[in-house]
Amino acid sequence: MASFLEAAKQNFAEDPLESEGRKDAEFLQLETQLFAKLTKAGVSSVSPTAAIKMPGAVIEGLLGWLGNKNPFLKNASAGQNEVWILDNTAFKSSAMSTWRAEVVACFFQHGRGDLTAAVAAIADTIGLDGEPGHQAETKALIAERLKPFIDAVAPARTLPIVVESQSHKPHKRKLGPSNTSGISSQVFEVGAHSQKNGEVNHIKSDSSVSGLPQAEAVTHLAAPEGWGIISDIDDTIKITQTPDPIGILRTTFTEPPQYTSHMPDFYKILDEQLQKPAWFYLSASPYNLYPFLRKFIQDYFPLGTIILRDASWMTLGGLFSTLTQGTKEYKTSRIDKIHDWLPHRKFICIGDSTQMDPETYAESYKKYPGWISAIYIRKVTDAPFMEKKNMPERFEKAFEGVPPNVWKVFMLPDELKDHVTHVAGEAHLGIMGQLSAFFCGHERERQQLEKDRVRQ
Repeated sequence: MASFLEAAKQNFAEDPLESEGRKDAEFLQLETQLFAKLTKAGVSSVSPTAAIKMPGAVIEGLLGWLGNKNPFLKNASAGQNEVWILDNTAFKSSAMSTWRAEVVACFFQHGRGDLTAAVAAIADTIGLDGEPGHQAETKALIAERLKPFIDAVAPARTLPIVVESQSHKPHKRKLGPSNTSGISSQVFEVGAHSQKNGEVNHIKSDSSVSGLPQAEAVTHLAAPEGWGIISDIDDTIKITQTPDPIGILRTTFTEPPQYTSHMPDFYKILDEQLQKPAWFYLSASPYNLYPFLRKFIQDYFPLGTIILRDASWMTLGGLFSTLTQGTKEYKTSRIDKIHDWLPHRKFICIGDSTQMDPETYAESYKKYPGWISAIYIRKVTDAPFMEKKNMPERFEKAFEGVPPNVWKVFMLPDELKDHVTHVAGEAHLGIMGQLSAFFCGHERERQQLEKDRVRQ
């Protein structure tokens, strides 16, 4: 994962299209209002006031850059910390080499700020307090989703773990230390060379040492050759309303997550017909949303590695900023990493028109010739402020230098059936039948989407 300085650089490297979209939707005004409310609640987007309430927290944070040489280094403990281990994808350079993976863990410290006051600030910003019939369940949902933003990040923490599989003995390691963003990232062996593509291993916290409730991650083993899919999350497979700040708050904190039309079935067909490809979900969301997004993907989509921005809401200055600023630079750097892991696989990239996915995927296509076989961009018509982002000229400019048979803009995934069949090749001709059978009869829905777009 990137350092804090890299994250900050990505945050300020705002593309003109991002800047214009933020201005049209008045992001800055709402960010300012929310900042003031959260500051009053004791949970501002900068944390010195809250941090000084925790003895040693400021010093530990400043010394987080020292890694293993940090004098405050210690194991995470049940009384003070919560730790997540993120799912990952294992890779290998040859048939006889061992499986390795980047293992990422997130460390939090309990007790930062007043959760009740923060919930009230979010509810007030969205306008829920003025809605008739507003139920307490909604505020309970806000509290559940907001808690990972309220707990402080915990630098200089380690976590004993056990790597388990069905084909070799468990072995113990230690994750960490966490950096100033509360994140540790290490590449190490997670499987034996005799294990096969598609097998699954597990990484678990050693609760006998830490006393923490067991954290667990799934490791998906991906051989050097085969297929891979890089998919965006927000407004590609999950409705987030990224161009609208109020829409982001509602879909993130107050509503059950909703998938975009027909995408779960489309991904299921891809998973089956491409013979279990390596899945990467690349989102500009902050890592605080990992449990929320993982549960959503687990419910509707093939599991894979979820890659999120490696800085919390507090360190990047706003949930809105992570989703709407510097997304191209951030995603390009992560695609570079995926290429380093699996340079010989063939990839399909799927995104949408709300962010910089067209520009990002086009740049990666040209950077790694022959690696990306197809690029699919969902044209989002069910969100405001999308007129300029959906103009044909935008896509033509973004994909300049990319062959027209590689990229396709779609509204519903049934429009991709011919293209996917061509990309998959003769070995997977069955994909055409499955796509045609499932999406037959959805012409009326596509016409309705077009009517909605025109009306907006």
